[in-house]
Amino acid sequence: MIEHVSPIAPVAAPPRPRRRTPSLSQKVSVSVVFVAAMFMNIMDITIVNVALPAIGRQFGVAEASLDAVATGYLVSLAVFIPAAGYLGDRFGSKRILLLAVGLFTAASVLCGLAGNLGELVAFRVLQGAGSGMMTPVGMAMLYRAFPPHERLRASSILTVPTAVAPALGPVLGGALVTSLSWRWVFFVNLFIGIAAFGFGLFFLAEQREPRPGRFDLAGFVLSGTGFAAVMYGVSQGPGIGWTHPQITVSIAAGSAVLALLVRVELRSSNPLLRLRLLGNRLFRSTSTAMAVATAAFLGALFVIPLFFQLGLGLTALQSGLNTLPEALGVMLGAQLGSRVLYRRLGPRRLIILGLTGLAGNLALMALISSRTELWWMRVLMLGMGLAMGQIVVSTQAATFATVSPTDTGHASSLFSMTRQLGSATGIALLATVFTAVGTTRQVAGHAVPNLTGYHTALLIAALLAVLAIVPALTVRDSDAASTVVSHSP
Repeated sequence: MIEHVSPIAPVAAPPRPRRRTPSLSQKVSVSVVFVAAMFMNIMDITIVNVALPAIGRQFGVAEASLDAVATGYLVSLAVFIPAAGYLGDRFGSKRILLLAVGLFTAASVLCGLAGNLGELVAFRVLQGAGSGMMTPVGMAMLYRAFPPHERLRASSILTVPTAVAPALGPVLGGALVTSLSWRWVFFVNLFIGIAAFGFGLFFLAEQREPRPGRFDLAGFVLSGTGFAAVMYGVSQGPGIGWTHPQITVSIAAGSAVLALLVRVELRSSNPLLRLRLLGNRLFRSTSTAMAVATAAFLGALFVIPLFFQLGLGLTALQSGLNTLPEALGVMLGAQLGSRVLYRRLGPRRLIILGLTGLAGNLALMALISSRTELWWMRVLMLGMGLAMGQIVVSTQAATFATVSPTDTGHASSLFSMTRQLGSATGIALLATVFTAVGTTRQVAGHAVPNLTGYHTALLIAALLAVLAIVPALTVRDSDAASTVVSHSP
């Protein structure tokens, strides 16, 4: 009998291991990209101001014409911030954030290559578009990556660019303009932008809302037109004059459009700006307190370098170095607040404590009247930073505590918009104050610095910090209970 032998089946080759995308915690990935993007974004605002005189000489234009470099950026920013939350939900937060970083970086290079003022202003508008999307989308990603009980960590991360960039900008800007060219204040963004884009492309995971709804075109047009008109009027008011028809018409028309926006958005089933979020007590209180505190803080940071240079006769580099204690203070204050004080005091008392410290330090700055008192000024700058660190950590940890993940993108757009308006308003108000009081006076037929103008502006900044306590008093710690948990090592 012949035994039947089955043919030997071929042995299948072992499957090739699939190439795995490098994985990294989304908390780390989002933090790295967002901090880099925010650092680049915030530093750009302060570093460009240092380069404006050199830009004017290069292009042969009057100083008044250079306002368009800042104004074009601010107006574009105001147009795109409201739409950023929806765009992230609709097309994916990773995609929109990387698009924003890429656009900002490319526009920065184009600004550095600009051949005339018109080109520079056009490319600054592109920068503003990138910046307007970058902040709200990145913030939404950050707060989605960190659950409520870890929002304190996320808030302390946000203080890094907030603290370092405004202080480093004038120092770096002065060094670049002096040693190289004004064009390098834009080219420097290329290195940060490429690194942030590459890291994000490789490590960020996509976030997308399943049902973002239709794009609210009417809301986009109204918000862009209204906010842009108001931002233009507020930013140009101190220079042109608040009674100039160009300013009064811009602010009045913008306010009317925004009033119409409120009516339209409240009636819309899927609004671009979810204004009903302002009905959330915690979100409304902390957002308002942060906007007014930002007006005081960034308004003061606008006045102080002018006080150093025009009032006390310091060089641009000396002025920048004397502002560095503020950055150190914010970082130390953020660590103290996030690791110790927030859990012991709760957001309400910590916000009020920070605002009181901010007001006190600003008021004491109004007593500085000579270069021999610069050490006291550095101590006050450190104290101002410590106080602001408490405010930033506590408000940003608590603000989104009762906001659902679905609304986080829209909430971040609304939060960013109110803070941006606060910043512009604070700078415009303080610039108007020291211009009205006067920055020079006549002594024996010679013009000498009038420190009263700067002192008055700093006192107004202190008053703004006090006013921010009013909405802070309405914060209830129980609403933010999910963010106040025991620290686990």
